Amino acid sequence: MEPQGVKRPDWVPQVSGLLNAMNQGVIISDAENRIVFANDLFLEMIKRPAEEVIGRTAADLYYIEDRPALMERIAKRQKDGRGLYDFFIQQSDGGKLPVMVTAKQTMCPNGGLYALITATDITAQKEAEAALRQANVELEKRHKEIEEDLLLAARVQQSLAPSRLTWGGVAVETFYQPVRTIGGDFGLVAPREDALHMLVCDVSGHGIGSALIANRIYTETMSQIESGARLGAMMSHLNRFVMGNIAGSVFYFTMAAARLNREGNRLEFAGAGHPPALLGKPGKEPQRLESRSAVLGLLADAVDSEAVSEVPVETGDRVVIYTDGFSESFNSRREMLGVDGLAEIVKETSKMPLGEMKHEMIERVAAWRGGPADDDMSLVVVEIP
Repeated sequence: MEPQGVKRPDWVPQVSGLLNAMNQGVIISDAENRIVFANDLFLEMIKRPAEEVIGRTAADLYYIEDRPALMERIAKRQKDGRGLYDFFIQQSDGGKLPVMVTAKQTMCPNGGLYALITATDITAQKEAEAALRQANVELEKRHKEIEEDLLLAARVQQSLAPSRLTWGGVAVETFYQPVRTIGGDFGLVAPREDALHMLVCDVSGHGIGSALIANRIYTETMSQIESGARLGAMMSHLNRFVMGNIAGSVFYFTMAAARLNREGNRLEFAGAGHPPALLGKPGKEPQRLESRSAVLGLLADAVDSEAVSEVPVETGDRVVIYTDGFSESFNSRREMLGVDGLAEIVKETSKMPLGEMKHEMIERVAAWRGGPADDDMSLVVVEIP
């Protein structure tokens, strides 16, 4: 028996068996939004018997605070002819069941406007979304902690970067720029009583791992300089140190090191798998100081027996040591600047004051690149008095 004033369409009994077999809650409402049919699953969802549902409007089944939102969706469905939204079904015990609602209005053959509404339980989806939101909160918290750690690490690494200085009459300009917050390059300038030590090192890779190894090599290098080790012996020690203490690492490193005597007339140079240093003389083609040893950290015999070369230097000479972030810069046509291109820049800038020369080198490399650097960059430029 139907509730008073409720007219159920003739076709509803014909499809009720099919609607009760569906794995979605289904209701049919008339033009006045009164429910004329509810399948078994919908009644189970709402935890109410049919007599508490049939003849009532959907709004009657919700708490007062939920009704405005529901009525907005019903009005939109009546205007558009269909609707799709997620909502909460109000259960008789006060619970709220999250559902995805679809609604479509239809005109019966014998007249009368009805709406077919389905409700799909999306509890699992909502629980997953809640878990994802919580995971995102935790991830954001962890990301912030990592960023803070990286900023601290960057400040520590920047504190190790050499600064411009004057040693006797020797002027030194430096530059350091990691491609990420921290990087695997470092430069070192260590003035001592008898000599000025200059060095750049490039650990393979980028980021945290490279930076940790670079900082460890930096500390060991300073220890070698303090102990008075010669360049060849220092490189042999660093090679053994990395192979013995960071065994199994996928990292290797290259290095270019120079030692200028107190009189400023003799330069010792040693390179290991590194781009050639450039000895610039104002207005002349720079002399290339080539590496004689292989990359370090991979082979026990990487350091050549004659790893060190001695080069006479004169007043006005410029010594340029750098990492491959300078020479291996590519333009928009994927053409590499190369050592030739960098040597040309050194030649053209070697008559400038040393600080201007450094800035001009950096600007010209950046102009060639035409975009952000994709490798760490370290530079040491020295002027012989």
